[in-house]
Amino acid sequence: MKVLLLTLGTRGDVQPFVALARALRQAGHEALLVAPRMFGDFAQAHDVAFAAIADGPMALMQNGSVVGEVAEGGPRTKLALARRMPALFTDVLRDCWTIATAQSDVDVIVHNGQVMAGPHVAEKLGVPAVLALPLPLYVPTEEFPRPGQNLPRVLPGPVNRATYLGMRGTEVIFGRVMDRFRADLGLPRRRGRHDPLRSPDGGPVTVLHAVSPQVLPRPGDWPGTASVTGYWFLHDTEAEIGALPPDLECFLDAGEPPVFVGFGSMSGPDPAATTRTVLDAVAQTGRRAVLATGWGGLAPGEVPGSVFVAAEVPHHLVLPRTSVVVHHGGAGTTAAAVAAGRPQVVCPFVADQPFWGRRMARLGVAPSPIPQRRLTAAKLAEAIGHAAGFAAAAVELGSRVRAEQGVREAVRQLVG
Repeated sequence: MKVLLLTLGTRGDVQPFVALARALRQAGHEALLVAPRMFGDFAQAHDVAFAAIADGPMALMQNGSVVGEVAEGGPRTKLALARRMPALFTDVLRDCWTIATAQSDVDVIVHNGQVMAGPHVAEKLGVPAVLALPLPLYVPTEEFPRPGQNLPRVLPGPVNRATYLGMRGTEVIFGRVMDRFRADLGLPRRRGRHDPLRSPDGGPVTVLHAVSPQVLPRPGDWPGTASVTGYWFLHDTEAEIGALPPDLECFLDAGEPPVFVGFGSMSGPDPAATTRTVLDAVAQTGRRAVLATGWGGLAPGEVPGSVFVAAEVPHHLVLPRTSVVVHHGGAGTTAAAVAAGRPQVVCPFVADQPFWGRRMARLGVAPSPIPQRRLTAAKLAEAIGHAAGFAAAAVELGSRVRAEQGVREAVRQLVG
């Protein structure tokens, strides 16, 4: 079987697709990963066939603090950003089609919702499209509201289900762009053409959620076409787990397990101020720390010897050797922290991050999340100090999640 994997987003959106590509190849199938060009080196490092598309909206995240603008700004700021988005997707759509036409005998397209080209390219090629997601964003349920909205924690079931109508906003923002793309492909303006949950004949599509059922049990009101496979961990597909840089290895061996702090691809309005808050909090706890600067969310200058600074670290190797994981609540980092079996402190910025922060608290592996806009050294230090009370539950949850084989289950559902 030949599988075309289309994804757009941050590393948390791309890494599970790298894992899926590797698992498909190990099962004897051919897979091509189509993702923003910024992830080419990452794919190559894991020996995954790769084709680059335009970075699209990811280019904004590399130039200034768009996340900070969204997190701190009001409706006008968000509306202004939304108006910039359609033009950024034009090159993404064109690149996806160009790559697809260069392939022969594609059997299925697996895509995340953000890339948007997936269902339309699949329709033109006459092959199935499968929606693959790291969070429950599209399939309605009465059990919880759609992630990414500032809503009360407890809502009536029908209201929870109604929140998923918010995904229709994508059609409002991108409808014209997508219809022009479909016209270029010679596709009709059929009913439901903007709904990734519906195939061209009106039937439901397969939806794979790359989440652990231990973390998010499959809602009972989901259709049979929607599944929760377990996390798609990249290290589950690699014979050699790898080694840490020698200086980091030495730091970890030199004392008590440190606190890990990393906000991934998120960057607030003032990374230097955020870093000062984090360093002050760590100092108040009297603990050592590993700071992962990521895409610039943390910008440390001179730090004490009790703090190790790295741009990125392999989560599956580092997090199990820490005492507490402080992070932004991205789906990928949350998964890594859960699998590591360590208590967490979640400091969300935007989007689905508050959802995962609340989920970790509900599972008893973290205190209530601290939104970035309310983050202070005192609050963070207190949360880190309380983390010991969540350690036993974190260890138990981690052991159950590590026993799963999510990426292999995804392959089984894709190819039988």
